[in-house]
Amino acid sequence: MTETIKEPWGLSVFGAGSVRAEPQLVRVKLGVEVLEPAPDRAFHEAGSAVARLREVVRRHGIPDASVSGSRLRLSSEYGHANGTRKFLGYLCQAQYVVETEALDDLQQLIVDAVEAGARSIDGVEFDVHDKPALRDAARRRAVAAARRKAEVYTEAAGVPLGTVVHIQDVDSESYEFRQYRGHGGGGGNSAGDLAPGMVEVSAGVVLGFSLGR
Repeated sequence: MTETIKEPWGLSVFGAGSVRAEPQLVRVKLGVEVLEPAPDRAFHEAGSAVARLREVVRRHGIPDASVSGSRLRLSSEYGHANGTRKFLGYLCQAQYVVETEALDDLQQLIVDAVEAGARSIDGVEFDVHDKPALRDAARRRAVAAARRKAEVYTEAAGVPLGTVVHIQDVDSESYEFRQYRGHGGGGGNSAGDLAPGMVEVSAGVVLGFSLGR
């Protein structure tokens, strides 16, 4: 069966661009979890763990403004044994996100936080201060990649490339972006030159070109 173009109008191409930068800060998600047979005991033990965790953070020179957290949450915890539901106790939880620029101190911070009572490390995210500027640079690279691709197609087809008649942003976090990349949308760097520990910001764009005569 022959594929046909129902509404021929020009050329549409996808381009992707990425920019990498040294991380300037890190965010760590820490969780306090305490399981006790009585609710008052769970609140007390969790509150003590939170106080110790706050003290550790301050000792590492991180101001309170760089710590965001939640109130203590209490819930009943159940388990299953031999096919029967069993009450385990009261689970008291609190989640905190700690942000710091002291990247070299990260490992010790996590060790001290765990010793203070943090029972979960849900994620470590490296970031930069001016991500919008990196995103703009990635978008420029995406446009350049799309134009290069369009030039290759028109050169191979023996037709001149016209002007841009359509620009569509493609969210780099979307399924659509992953689909494009998975089908060779490319334009960015190859996977072989990834730099561990670098912050990467990506952007994608679909450009529509008219065709000259």
